[in-house]
Amino acid sequence: MNDMKDIQWFPGHMAKTGRMIAKSLPLVDAAAELLDARLPLSSRNPELGRLTGKKPRLVILNKADMADPNVTQQWIRYFQKQGLAVMTADSKSGKGVKQFAPALRSLLHEQLAKLEAKGMKGRPIRVMILGIPNVGKSSLINRLAGGKRAKAEDRAGVTRTQQWIKTADGVELLDTPGVLWPKLDDQEVAVRLAMTGAVRDDILDKEALAARLLTMLHKQYPQTLSERYKIAPETEAEGFEYLEMTAKNRGMLLPGGVPNTERAAIMLLDEFRAAKLGRISLERPE
Repeated sequence: MNDMKDIQWFPGHMAKTGRMIAKSLPLVDAAAELLDARLPLSSRNPELGRLTGKKPRLVILNKADMADPNVTQQWIRYFQKQGLAVMTADSKSGKGVKQFAPALRSLLHEQLAKLEAKGMKGRPIRVMILGIPNVGKSSLINRLAGGKRAKAEDRAGVTRTQQWIKTADGVELLDTPGVLWPKLDDQEVAVRLAMTGAVRDDILDKEALAARLLTMLHKQYPQTLSERYKIAPETEAEGFEYLEMTAKNRGMLLPGGVPNTERAAIMLLDEFRAAKLGRISLERPE
């Protein structure tokens, strides 16, 4: 039950998005890459580095309010060591979003100085917003634009076309559809993405996914598991056994006292994605 079938998800519109990004790149001054702060590497499209080339990039660790703050600081240092500009944000509440324009101006200070020398001071900064589905692009854009300009849903693959959106800070945003890579070769990456909802639930074995999540929580956040689902930190079990314990401890039983693991799995994934388990990071810098 711990085994999961390989996850592959690459709707046809995502190949088109890659071509769209390459074609639109000359129109922008920089690219802003949104990552899920809970899993920055897994939510990072490895193709974007190639697609954006030498274009200046700002990494935004979004959903930072849902991630372990200590781990997020490790990720900030990780990206800074790579020479990348980085900021954190929570696009739903708006926390940190005001850093966006100043971070861009800092990143592009040399280009902006050249424009000013040419008498082009005040020209809008044009930025392409990039990120995989469900990472919060539309919510961030709506915050920056001061209103609901982009369609935002907690469902993978909603944005399908490019949009230019102006902000009050003199920045013009080029929104793009969420883009994943063609094949999820690393199944650990695929599983972590699935835990956050970046991959559609209708192609998943929710019980196997929940069992994997419980195993990770027991290892990294045993106190959370103890407080929320009454599984003692010293408990040694396999992933599916943790799911059975969770079902029993929550009173989710079928006739005959059999644990309703399907119901427990749905509950666990819903509670994790709603941050009811607290601030949890699914990966750390190596």
